[in-house]
Amino acid sequence: MKKSYIIFIVAVFILSGAGIYIYLGFPTVRVPLTAELIMLGDLNEDNRWNKQDEEILIKFVRSPHDYSDRIAFKIDVNHNGLIDNEDILILQQLYKVENPYQAADSFNKGSEAYPRARELFKYHPRNEYLQRPVFTLPNIIPNDSPLSFLSGIINDSYSPYQLELVREIYDEAVRFSIAYEKRKDFLEPVEIEYLKGKTKLCKTLLEKGQFFNLLLEVISLTEDAETLFYNQQTPFIQKILYFRDHLRSLLKSETFREFKGGKENADKIFKQIDQYISSDLSMDLRLENLSPPRDLLKLENYADRIKWQYYKSTNKKNDFERLVLYAQYDRRYLRAVSKTTRKLTDVTVENHNLPMILLFRKALQIKNNDKLAAVGLLDEAIRIPFGWVHSIPKNLLPSSIALENFLLPGNKEDSSDKSRHWNVFGGISLYKSPEESLKIALAREVQDAKLENYSPESMREFVRDSIANINGIYYVVSMRDQKY
Repeated sequence: MKKSYIIFIVAVFILSGAGIYIYLGFPTVRVPLTAELIMLGDLNEDNRWNKQDEEILIKFVRSPHDYSDRIAFKIDVNHNGLIDNEDILILQQLYKVENPYQAADSFNKGSEAYPRARELFKYHPRNEYLQRPVFTLPNIIPNDSPLSFLSGIINDSYSPYQLELVREIYDEAVRFSIAYEKRKDFLEPVEIEYLKGKTKLCKTLLEKGQFFNLLLEVISLTEDAETLFYNQQTPFIQKILYFRDHLRSLLKSETFREFKGGKENADKIFKQIDQYISSDLSMDLRLENLSPPRDLLKLENYADRIKWQYYKSTNKKNDFERLVLYAQYDRRYLRAVSKTTRKLTDVTVENHNLPMILLFRKALQIKNNDKLAAVGLLDEAIRIPFGWVHSIPKNLLPSSIALENFLLPGNKEDSSDKSRHWNVFGGISLYKSPEESLKIALAREVQDAKLENYSPESMREFVRDSIANINGIYYVVSMRDQKY
């Protein structure tokens, strides 16, 4: 018995030692595998290089933005973040012989310029944003494109930062031209006039060398070309931006300066806005007579609570991750959101709208073109703790995903306020109507100004908030994302 016990103890020690040795000495996978190995140049995903890939490449070069970011990523075989002539030459040789070693041997008679076989494979972490390379192949913009004057904008004599900007301008002009080619025969007269005005502005910015502002204007034009269709808008939506522009003019007017200087009272400002509402929108409203709205912070007061909460509840962790990655890394969004000015100088809320358009469009993509779901996603992403909730401990207040994880549109002093206005009243337009959303918005802003005794600061923010509200109503209702 004693001998058996000793044998048992020895066996336990041996097995324990073996287990420890195996655990410490044998190689193990200690990091989860979350990366995908991408085969560059394999455009049809069949794990080989052949003529079928070449056919896709030829079509891509003609119309690059009709193809996904993933395909564009696979074409950047020289890893420089651009789609350029060298990429095309490398791929043509690869498709010709269908073997990377033979392609390298025959490319420029064995030149060192050809990538090694393993360089045609690239790991990409699944939790990272796939940045689309900038398209720089020359002679792609058609001569009849309104932006054909940007065909030769890339010039290697520019500084590195300028060169980045002009490459992106060219890429964006190519993208716009593709959309324009599809729509040019169906444009309405008002769209043609709008395009002429924007094109003239782009030419002026080019002449002045203001490349950053030019890039944003071309991005804006592209978004318009891909998502806005005048003949699909209601008469109210077709006219609402005229009202917005009148509000912007009001903030810079002599009337408003006299009001700030104490020479006029708020009644005159309200009457002027009433006139704009009547002339621009054919609505008979008297701002001072509007009934106070119910608490806007509780959106269920304006829309069916169950439906609104349902769409907010459909947001999954993956939805937020995709939106945050986009807002952290997407080149176009980062350019747009970088447009800020010195404190309190963006009086007419010019810096805010384009990045909100891009954010909402991305939310639409994430939520499969469901506008109600996209509004719910943005509402969750940009919400902030409200300062008046003093009774709730700070660590229990709802946190702001946007403030913690990505740059918000507009000037810093506006925080997420204008973004919430944009999204909330755009959302209310879907649940009720654009007209009703505007009435609710105006009533809310009048009430806020009243609480501040119609001070110049409160009246300024009344108009600025209204501008953000109108932008949200217009773009949430109008956007038709044809690319998804």
